[in-house]
Amino acid sequence: MRTKLLTFVLLCGSAVGAFATPQIQHWQAASGARVYFVEDHNLPMLDVAVSFPAGSAYDSADTKGVAGLTHGLLDLGVQGMNEDDIARKLADVGARVASSFDSDRSAITLRTLSSAAERDVALDILARVLQQPQFPQAVLTREKTRLIASLREAETKPEFLSEKAFGKAVFGTHPYGWQAEVADIEKIQRDDLLAFYRAHYGAGDAVVALMGDITRQQAEAIAQRLTAQLPPSGGVAALPAVDRLHASSEQRITHPASQSHILLGAPGIARNDPDYFPLYVGNYILGGGGFVSRLMNEVREKRGMAYSVYSYFVPMQQPGAFQIGLQTKKEQVDEALQVVRKTLRDFVDKGVTEDELRAAKQNIIGGFPLRIDSNRKILDYLSVIGFYELPLTYLDEFQARVEQVDVRAINDAFRRRIDPDAMATVIVGGQVAGETK
Repeated sequence: MRTKLLTFVLLCGSAVGAFATPQIQHWQAASGARVYFVEDHNLPMLDVAVSFPAGSAYDSADTKGVAGLTHGLLDLGVQGMNEDDIARKLADVGARVASSFDSDRSAITLRTLSSAAERDVALDILARVLQQPQFPQAVLTREKTRLIASLREAETKPEFLSEKAFGKAVFGTHPYGWQAEVADIEKIQRDDLLAFYRAHYGAGDAVVALMGDITRQQAEAIAQRLTAQLPPSGGVAALPAVDRLHASSEQRITHPASQSHILLGAPGIARNDPDYFPLYVGNYILGGGGFVSRLMNEVREKRGMAYSVYSYFVPMQQPGAFQIGLQTKKEQVDEALQVVRKTLRDFVDKGVTEDELRAAKQNIIGGFPLRIDSNRKILDYLSVIGFYELPLTYLDEFQARVEQVDVRAINDAFRRRIDPDAMATVIVGGQVAGETK
C-alpha cells in the first residue's frame, strides 16, 4: 500500500498548491555541511539531495574518468550491503535513490515517503551510500567494462563526436573540455576511487538540500545524520580559470550520417556572473525561445534548413560554454553556417528591439511558476543555490531581475561577452576540403 501511495504521488507530480515562491531556510550543520531547506506539508514525502564539488572537471590530466566512476559506484555497494540489498530495501519502502553528475558536481538524491518508518529506512540507506561506499572490486571491473563498451559505441555516433570535439575546441586544455578515453578507463584502479572520494566528498564541501514534509528540527537532524561521518574536508582546490578564445576555428569530421551535426560556440559565463540576466534574456531572443527566436526564424522558418536550431549558455563554476547547435543536410552545411553566423553577428552588432524584449519578458516571467511547481524542481533549485552560493532570495527576485533587463543591458552584455570573430565551429558529417559534391 505504501509503495502504491508513493507511485501515485510520483505520477501526479509533487505539486506545490497555489503559486508561491518557496521560503528557503539555510544553516551550517555541525559537520560543516551547508544546508538548504524548504518545509512543505502538502504531500507526505521528502526529497533530499547532497552535492559535492566532485564533477569530471576535478579529475587530473592523468586520472580522467575517476570522478565519474567514483560517482557511479557510490550506491553499488556499501558497508554491510551489496547493490542488490540496497535496491531491495529501497523498493520495500517505496523510495528511490538517483544521482546526477556534470563537470562541476556530483549529487545523490533520495525521494521517500515522509512517514517515520519508511523515511528512516531510506535515510539510513542514503547515509550509508554517502558515508560508507565500498567500491567493490568486482563491481568496478564490471562497470569499467560497461563504460568502455559504451565509449566505443559512442565513438560511432555523430552527436558524441561533435560534443567531444566542441569541448576541446572551446576549452582547450581546461578540464571542462576533457573526455575520458578507453585507455583512461582501463588504467583506473580501486585505490584511485578511494583517494578521489576522500578528497572530494568531505563534509565541509557538502551541500544538503531538503524539500518536503518534515520540520526544521527534523531537517537539522537529517542533514547532520547524512554528513557527520563523511571524510574530513581538506578543502577542494578551485577549478582553473577558463581562457577566452581569441580567434575562430573550424573542424570538419567525416561521418556517414545523413544529417550533419553543427556546433558553434565559445566560453560564456559563470553561474554567478553579473551579466547572467541580460545574457539569459538576450539569448531567449537569439536562440533560446524556440519558434520565437531569431535563429529559428532565419534557419527554419525562412529557409527550411533545419528542423531545430538553438543557442544557450551553460553557466558553471567557471565560465561554461555558449553554444549554438543544429542539424542539416550535408549539401547545405556551408549555406546554413553562413546564415547562423550572420544571424549571430547581426544580433551582436545591431542588438535587440523593444518589441523582442517585451515578448521575451512576457514568456519568461509567465512561465516562471512552472519552474517551481513541484518538489523536485524546488529541490534542484536549492541544490544550485547552495552549490553556487547564490542569494537565498534568488527565486524571490528572479522575475524582478528579468523585468529589470533593458535593451541597452542586453546589447552591452553581448558585445562584451560574445565575439563572432572568436568562435569554435565543429561539423560532423559535413563536406570536407577536397571532397566533391
